[in-house]
Amino acid sequence: MFVNEARLADAADVLRTGRIAPSSYLDACRDRFDDVEPDVEAFLPEDGRWDRLEARVDSLEDTFDAPADRPPLYGVPVGVKDVFAVDGLPTRAGSDLPPEVLEAPESTAWTRLADAGAVPLGKTVTAEFAYFAPGPTRNPHDPGRTPGGSSSGSAAAVAAGLCPLALGTQTVGSVVRPAAFCGVVGVKPSFGRVPTDGVVPVSTSVDHVGWFTQDVAGAELAAAVLCDDWDTLPESGFRPTLGVPAEAYLDQADEVGRRRFEAQLDALDQAGYEIVRTDVLDDVEAVNERHERLMAGEMALVHRERGWYPDHSDDYAPETRDLVTEGDEVGVPELAAGRRGRHDLHETLHDAMDEHGIDVWVSPAAPGPAPEGIDDTGDPVMNLPWTHSGLPTVTLPVDETGEGLPLGLQCSARFGADEELLGWSELLADDVGLLTE
Repeated sequence: MFVNEARLADAADVLRTGRIAPSSYLDACRDRFDDVEPDVEAFLPEDGRWDRLEARVDSLEDTFDAPADRPPLYGVPVGVKDVFAVDGLPTRAGSDLPPEVLEAPESTAWTRLADAGAVPLGKTVTAEFAYFAPGPTRNPHDPGRTPGGSSSGSAAAVAAGLCPLALGTQTVGSVVRPAAFCGVVGVKPSFGRVPTDGVVPVSTSVDHVGWFTQDVAGAELAAAVLCDDWDTLPESGFRPTLGVPAEAYLDQADEVGRRRFEAQLDALDQAGYEIVRTDVLDDVEAVNERHERLMAGEMALVHRERGWYPDHSDDYAPETRDLVTEGDEVGVPELAAGRRGRHDLHETLHDAMDEHGIDVWVSPAAPGPAPEGIDDTGDPVMNLPWTHSGLPTVTLPVDETGEGLPLGLQCSARFGADEELLGWSELLADDVGLLTE
């Protein structure tokens, strides 16, 4: 098996059943890593990476001799965004702060994956403090373009075939947008569905744990491990009714992104989906402003309460320092209004779904294809409302430009309907296939 072709569900199956030993899979993974990682730079450098991994794999093989006893992710290598606390691996959060300042008990999200047999391939590159100051990671589809951010390394690692699963986080668009730019599946579950303890926070009211895989089947396997009380649903077989937000929201996309989104809608219409256009998010500018102020205010509180700022302010990138400074101006009444606004948007979206019989909102996963250059991670504006409201959201890699650059379809469902959303996502991805301009 070539690891770059192994999707998560397939890799987990061959490892768990013993058709490939974890040690053999790791050897193939190392070959792929040595070949591709110098160009992509998805992972943080780590001395002794392969000795650490060999010891972990040997322990797994000794512990789980019988296939029937093996956990679901037995021997699967996973990329971990460098904001998750993982025992034995330092956390830097893409910053120049000393790692001991950011030490924390191991995150529940990683512990759940480890208990399921996953192996931490390493920490993946993140923008500083999961905000906008990017690292060195390049888009596997075009090294002259950004992979998105802030979960840059995790999206690029899965897209480059370095690992079949990677953890990320999203506070505005840090899973959904990089997934779109890199041509992989990205999942942001309902707010709170995966615990965020042991994760360097940005804005506690809107921080989400998310993940990247190459297909929806892999995303579902990861969800069953990561999410609280995951319920495997039977296949419904019916096509969901799709809702499209207001023009004011869609006009935030660029010319290519908007044109390709309409082509995606045409394909869905031809496949038999009912599509309902609405005026929801006609106030998107106010939603954007409210989210940005809430994020700034909560980030400033976190960094000051934990003693990171101003004690280490000289180590901050200008973009991050500016956000903390802006956040200092956000008072308690404005924070409270921002938090209430999240609930209000949540209710507005649900009310529209009830009124129009909508099951899934569809929209562009990014304004357009990945921008040129790696000094900017692109605009998360298309993702912001779904993060602000806490609705579960998935990126489906269903389209590409004439230059071969990926474009994603963003799908969001009712709060708590994560299982239904992933089931519908598989159907949507199959029905649309891969469009091209």
